[in-house]
Amino acid sequence: MTIPKYSADAAGTISSIPANVPPLSVTYTDDPAVLARNAAEDYSLHIVPRSWRIGRMSTAMVWTGLMSAMFFVVVGATVALAVGTINSLIGIGLSVIAYGLINQVASKVANESGTSVSQFSRAMFGRVGAAFAAALFGITIMYYVVAEGAIVASALRAYFADHGWVAPAAVFSLIVVLYQAPLAWRGVTTWLDKLNGVLLPLYILGLVGSVVWAVVKYGYSNDWLTEAPESASALGVPGWWFAFVIYMGVWVVTMMVWDFARYGKNEDASFNAKITFGIPYYIIALLVNAAVGMFLVETIEIEGALSEESAIIGVVGMMGIWGLLWVLASQTRVNAGNFYLSSTNFQNFFARTVKWSMPRVFWLGVVAVLVYLMMLTNVLTWINTSLQYQGAFIVGWVAIMLVHVAWMKRSGIAYNRVEIRPGRVPAVNPAGLGAWIVSAGVGVVMVSSGGNVAAVWAPPVAFVLAGVIYAVALRFAKPSWFTMERPFDPRAEVEESGDDPWEARIECYRCGDAYIAFEMDRDPSHNHAPICLACASDDREFQSAADAEAREFAERREL
Repeated sequence: MTIPKYSADAAGTISSIPANVPPLSVTYTDDPAVLARNAAEDYSLHIVPRSWRIGRMSTAMVWTGLMSAMFFVVVGATVALAVGTINSLIGIGLSVIAYGLINQVASKVANESGTSVSQFSRAMFGRVGAAFAAALFGITIMYYVVAEGAIVASALRAYFADHGWVAPAAVFSLIVVLYQAPLAWRGVTTWLDKLNGVLLPLYILGLVGSVVWAVVKYGYSNDWLTEAPESASALGVPGWWFAFVIYMGVWVVTMMVWDFARYGKNEDASFNAKITFGIPYYIIALLVNAAVGMFLVETIEIEGALSEESAIIGVVGMMGIWGLLWVLASQTRVNAGNFYLSSTNFQNFFARTVKWSMPRVFWLGVVAVLVYLMMLTNVLTWINTSLQYQGAFIVGWVAIMLVHVAWMKRSGIAYNRVEIRPGRVPAVNPAGLGAWIVSAGVGVVMVSSGGNVAAVWAPPVAFVLAGVIYAVALRFAKPSWFTMERPFDPRAEVEESGDDPWEARIECYRCGDAYIAFEMDRDPSHNHAPICLACASDDREFQSAADAEAREFAERREL
């Protein structure tokens, strides 16, 4: 490998580009072939260009899919059985505020940077930590696909059993996967907004209808508002705090916000942050859904211990075909988005680690197969434990993200200038990765200790520890922890010519497609030819050459 020589001043600024470095091929409109390809890919391995963004209504329709998850209906009822209705409502109210404020930040940064969770994680953890973030996110969401899909399978099985058709659970699980997975074949901007928009009225009718149906059939009583179990004191913490921490276990929602908010238009950033991804949304998603769950559990007849499965079977038993349609509409909305998010993060993980880049549709098929196999197990008995352990990592990611965003703001680093290109970020950022490993390790130990008190305190302890360690580490951080300085930056070349790196497109020598200059780099192993973010991420030769060039550049600056 030969790295072209270049001239630089004392500050390391490139003063001239050698003649053997090819000029950039710049265009200002999207290639129709690229647009057609991304109808399914949805720029999953790229920065989302401004031309691919969607309006506030489409963004809202995409995001309301999560709102209809039966999980939020049942978890509220489950928490109320543990600590009482009043404590639950207080804890959930505090969660509404926390979710709203945190995701306001996540939404704004994702929108301005156009990055995914996997891509932005490079800025905080380096390339290694970012790959783990993609794996963590993809697996966690896949678990939710399994859990929400199992609810539909149980509802179908119960309904048809009541009507004389009995079949193995595996049959209904297969039906669920076969109809839900293809719904995520196309992306956020071309399909999910429309699907969720069509199904939204059915979800609302089902939510309101279940309450009305229960009142008509069983009558109304205020007893559900004053439910207070005697065993709440055994938890060792105030009931409202227990409820708040339970909802901390679902802070993977922040990662979901990030990967959807990046598709919003820049002019809608404030509206999306405050409304679509802000507090008003969580009033409905968390508080209203939980209240409905609490009322239904105290009103209708449910056989056996409360679980997502028993609660949904109870609703279907009460409402019949209408209850089944509600479950189908609500779970289809949420799982279409879950399949999408899981497949994109699996795609990112394998492209970053084993350098195996396959279309997102391929990974959608892989996720579908894995989901079906897991649904054949007694999934609802083990999945909550797995999510508890993963929650220790997720709250740490959220804490470090918040601290990093605050640091960027204080340092004057614009969100739309964040460095995430694999050839210009180091393999490891010791500040971020160290804070994440230590905080998650403490959280995992607390969860595995087996004690109720330790398990309840694990998420907040991991969150605070991650944020504090990272904030302290940033006071001693070196620039090399965040970026590898290299010459011949396409962003700078485009800006020097008076163009906007967010609007100018540069053709990648490897795939032949043109992407915005903001994500482009030059490949030292191929005469510094322009290379896009996706091709750079899965090319070992490029990575080795970029690392070597960064070392040489640093040595030259020291001379």
